[in-house]
Amino acid sequence: MRTTVGIVGAGPAGLLLARLLHNAGIESVVLESRDRAYVEQRQRAGILEQGTVDVLREAGVGARMDREGLPHDGIELRFDRRRHRVDFPALTGGRQVMVYAQTEVCKDLIAAQLVDGGPLLFEAEALAVEGADTPAPRIRFRHEGREDVLDCDYVVGCDGFWGVARQAVPESVSRTYERTYPFGWLGILADVAPSHDELVYARSDRGFALLSMRSPSVTRAYLQVPEGTDADDWADEEIWDELDRRLEVDDPDWRLARGPVTSKSVTPMRSYVHEPMRHGRLFLAGDAAHIVPPTGAKGLNLAVGDVVTFARALIAYREKGDATALDAYSETCLRRVWQAERFSYAMTTMLHRAPDATAFDDRIQLARLDRVTTSGSAEADLAEAYTGFAL
Repeated sequence: MRTTVGIVGAGPAGLLLARLLHNAGIESVVLESRDRAYVEQRQRAGILEQGTVDVLREAGVGARMDREGLPHDGIELRFDRRRHRVDFPALTGGRQVMVYAQTEVCKDLIAAQLVDGGPLLFEAEALAVEGADTPAPRIRFRHEGREDVLDCDYVVGCDGFWGVARQAVPESVSRTYERTYPFGWLGILADVAPSHDELVYARSDRGFALLSMRSPSVTRAYLQVPEGTDADDWADEEIWDELDRRLEVDDPDWRLARGPVTSKSVTPMRSYVHEPMRHGRLFLAGDAAHIVPPTGAKGLNLAVGDVVTFARALIAYREKGDATALDAYSETCLRRVWQAERFSYAMTTMLHRAPDATAFDDRIQLARLDRVTTSGSAEADLAEAYTGFAL
């Protein structure tokens, strides 16, 4: 097999890249190790930045998102029994975010790809990326019980942290930066209408809580739990009771709505960056190059930023013969990545209580929250970062 761009991974980044390239008349082949059902059911992110929303619309895959997604104009911060709403449009010149699950983004992109896009091979396990530093890289993969080779002009690794793409970057040129956190998120999906019409981020002495949603009838909620927690150790009512305690606020009219829990899982928390994000004709995107704690809602959106950067750069090279943007891919992406890492770290450390936190640490957290909620510039910085960095 041969193509212009070989894409490893059919998550939202790989699928969106294939759509952007197709729209520009550039051939690609997408290899995905899992089956279609897994990709369309894999629960991940649910917040789309303004730039991501705009890109999906421009790519022609935003119609269902606009019908079923939930535009949000802000978030609520809760701490010290207080509540404060951050008004995104007022602070950012009209920007907002969209609640629309990653699973739905993938469904939309897969449907479009199968109608008129290039080959999308499910259950095609990438075994290795070879010749990344040559003009003719290739991907060895296994599909339908036999090994094959995909010859490419370029390879884009959208295959996550455990994928093979990053392994093709020699250790001699790789630099990694990492931070692990001593807690994770216990997340639930529940068949009950959300208790608030926007996301609620709560800091309490018992730990962090997040009240979110997937639809007008499905609640998504999270609790900070110790690293290594087993989700099955928490009974459903224990989770609701703990959410109640951490979301407590001096408002007699607010109540947490409870309902049947349909899913429970624990997400570990870490920050990770691999530099560079390009080696020869191999380009890394999304979790293959960087991971952020979910507090800032940046993971999916960073991946979108990466593939948009690559697609624009390749289109410029094909149309104008100008390789400047391709050569600057890693530097361009990493500027955005490190700003997202900064924001995600700031949100995480401001809202989560460390296991060894002291009274001094607690007061610093409250002071940081007080600063965000009383300073226009600090609040605008949060709103600008949350709604997204320019693509």
